[in-house]
Amino acid sequence: MTERVKEILGSEAPREDVTVEGWVRTARASKGIAFFEVNDGSCLASLQVVAEPGLANYAEVEGLHVGSAVRVRGRLAQSPAKGQKWELKAADVEIVGPSAPEYPLQKKRHSFEYLRTISHLRVRSRTFGAVFRVRHALQMAIHNFFDSRGFVQVHAPIITGSDCEGAGQMFRVTTLDLGAKPDFSKDFFGRETSLTVSGQLEAEIFALAFKDVYTFGPTFRAENSNTSRHAAEFWMIEPEMAFCDLRGDMAIAEAFVRSIVGEVLARCSQDVDFFDQQIEKGLRAKLEGLVASPFEVMTYTQAVAALEKSGRSFEYKPAWGMDLQSEHERFLTEELLKRPVFVIDYPADIKAFYMRMNDDGKTVAAMDLLVPHVGEIIGGSQREERLGVLEERMRAFKLDPASYWWYLDLRRYGGTPHAGFGMGFERMLMYVTGMTNIRDVIPFARTPGSAEF
Repeated sequence: MTERVKEILGSEAPREDVTVEGWVRTARASKGIAFFEVNDGSCLASLQVVAEPGLANYAEVEGLHVGSAVRVRGRLAQSPAKGQKWELKAADVEIVGPSAPEYPLQKKRHSFEYLRTISHLRVRSRTFGAVFRVRHALQMAIHNFFDSRGFVQVHAPIITGSDCEGAGQMFRVTTLDLGAKPDFSKDFFGRETSLTVSGQLEAEIFALAFKDVYTFGPTFRAENSNTSRHAAEFWMIEPEMAFCDLRGDMAIAEAFVRSIVGEVLARCSQDVDFFDQQIEKGLRAKLEGLVASPFEVMTYTQAVAALEKSGRSFEYKPAWGMDLQSEHERFLTEELLKRPVFVIDYPADIKAFYMRMNDDGKTVAAMDLLVPHVGEIIGGSQREERLGVLEERMRAFKLDPASYWWYLDLRRYGGTPHAGFGMGFERMLMYVTGMTNIRDVIPFARTPGSAEF
């Protein structure tokens, strides 16, 4: 029976008749013996195979190219080489899929810019193998967290007629002739539709029936931005809780972040150490510190005052009423507080229409979780449950309340205080791996001018 490399390397004793399948990561011949390493993606390390001239196809094995797919059967023995416990003494080597000599991943290190041009092959490299193992582990940790607390997952629609964020930066979905002036009443859905930027509004529907729910799915934003933090297609996790206020929202968010980071540390220890050594020095200590230390809380007003008093020369001068920039967020988390912080009670004018208006009439019950090296990683709020106030907010945002009749119905029929937040999955993945470009934590990045594969 074929075993994964991770299982074989974890063996407690030598074994007979071991079979492994994978791809050749390195290959060399020395003194009449061929050595090659096989990796199958199950872990960072590879299994060294030793092939001797007695093999029926030794000449073919001796000429193996990096990237070839192989199936190897043999005896697992202790390795005399430094840095590895086991090696596989080959009794049979089947070359399932040979690789051409010009295989692009020949060198040990390639630039990330180059690897983005070969996304179909970069996943076989050590760095990207580690990235996508951690991506899987993080995804499972998210589901485990919510499932263990009784949350119900909701599959929010990808095609929507609502603009949750009110920013208008949405990809249009249509079957109409692009050359004609569109009459959306004749379109497939009989109205203007777009790819969703958020599943929040639909999650609110389910929260007012199941109490605690979450969405986890793809979201889209037609923002023509080429920064290292933006992509046109990305994944969002959005829990929504009925009978919950802003404080309860923050408590769930903090427990959530601690839990998923802790699970990644436990499940992907070898990969975390690799990132610590190769990508971000001190990564493990940063993640362990996040799990162990309490998060700070400060109001937006306090944050702006701290920025103004810092004596720092920021590119964007901080002022009450403007949104916090990345440089502001990093100063607060990396220099002033040196830990994650919830910034709460933002000016109403810079936040979404659905956020609950505070008693001061100027701010809303919003919260952003800022973390070192990344900045904002979670954004959330208590939702406005008061029907009249919500209608007034919609009009202020130039939204037609009639188009949101179903959303207003949630306030008419058994509405409750409720709250939720959204976390960009790739932003969190950047934080736990130390990778600095969102293009390098998405299997196939969708950015302006790029939609290959």
